[in-house]
Amino acid sequence: MKRSFKERVYAVVAKIPRGKVLTYKEVARRAGSPDASRAVGNILAKNFNPKIPCHRVIRSDGKLGGYNRGGDLKREILEREKVL
Repeated sequence: MKRSFKERVYAVVAKIPRGKVLTYKEVARRAGSPDASRAVGNILAKNFNPKIPCHRVIRSDGKLGGYNRGGDLKREILEREKVL
């Protein structure tokens, strides 16, 4: 049975190691839909599963982008993980 785009996005994001980030565009590409970066953002905005580290997904321009627990917390976590 083929996995949904949402399931593929979660699978990609779940594999991002601590201290690394991917862009929304790269997540979309790895999930099989290279033009769906906005959809990736919408999917991750609804994620509250701690096993899916959506704070490790950033914008292509280097800005952090959104985070459903707040941008300050996203920055804090990425600083702790030595990404920033």
